[in-house]
Amino acid sequence: METKHIVVVAPPWFDVPPLAYGGAEAVCYDLVQGLVARGFKVTLIGVGDDHTDAVFIPTSRAPREALGTPERLTFELAHAARSAALVEQLQPDLVHDHSVAGPLTAAGRPWPTVVTVHGAIGLAERVYYGSLSRDVSLVAISDSQRIMTPGLPWAGMVHNGILASAFPFRAAKDDFVLFLGRLSADKGPDLAIDAAREAGIDIVVAAKNEEPGERRFFREKIEPRLGPGVRWAGEVSAQEKRELLSRARGLVSPIRWSEPFGLVLVEAMACGTPVVALRRGSVPEIVMNGRTGFVLDDEHELPEALGRLAEIDPAACRRHVETAFSVGAMVDAYVQIYRDAMARATEARFEFAV
Repeated sequence: METKHIVVVAPPWFDVPPLAYGGAEAVCYDLVQGLVARGFKVTLIGVGDDHTDAVFIPTSRAPREALGTPERLTFELAHAARSAALVEQLQPDLVHDHSVAGPLTAAGRPWPTVVTVHGAIGLAERVYYGSLSRDVSLVAISDSQRIMTPGLPWAGMVHNGILASAFPFRAAKDDFVLFLGRLSADKGPDLAIDAAREAGIDIVVAAKNEEPGERRFFREKIEPRLGPGVRWAGEVSAQEKRELLSRARGLVSPIRWSEPFGLVLVEAMACGTPVVALRRGSVPEIVMNGRTGFVLDDEHELPEALGRLAEIDPAACRRHVETAFSVGAMVDAYVQIYRDAMARATEARFEFAV
């Protein structure tokens, strides 16, 4: 069978894989590596330096240069324009776009475009994604995301996957819990600190604190809570993240929003670390309540759940990731979506020719 050429367009903010924070970029890395291993010809368009087995073409060598600035939208649009020009030169069989603005350039292409929607979908996003070209196949990253936006023309749902073997498994844990993410009210790091303090357990807070809103949240909600039993680690590297996740007694994720997919929850479980999280968004799809962690309805239940972490078998957490969130399963699902999209494109061209 002819080798298909897939162009993967990553978001314009972090290296692939990310050197520290960057969930969508981590997914792009595992997907690209998986596709190359399956024999696909893959070109990755992104920012930063070359770290994958695909052919890499950067639109910028300076990741983060506009992150958190008023020029963010302009930078996103520039990335989309440069990516579109590169795609035109490459003439691939299919484009898989993980950026926000990139899908705007899909209309009229002679090849199909698959778009993974990594972010939250509010009213503005519903209007945006609902207005895209019919040539675009939208992919949700959780059933929760798809159910909350039934009016969008979803082509399918694919859970994000990870390579569990890339995360160190550790059954014997240190005496602390971990919050890992970015600083915002939505992520609930303040709730995590309060719950750990009430439970009498030390907590490490490792979070991105770079953008103006994050720095403001740190000053107002996190800095006043620092002290005995609370260690601020700041933004950590990918290697430091894995070490913390493997050592922690548990990961605390008291999110206040309907997060479409919490990749850090999967990463924690891969390390044999149970998750304590609130029942929001995709959490019930990811964490098996009572088996790989605790899924709670109320923030006031957090301290008690933290005291029960020893009930969870670390090996069960690892097995759950290997079974339900593997890179292989993710690549299989996307390959089927690619085939469906290419078949529809072929049918449309035939109908037009007739």
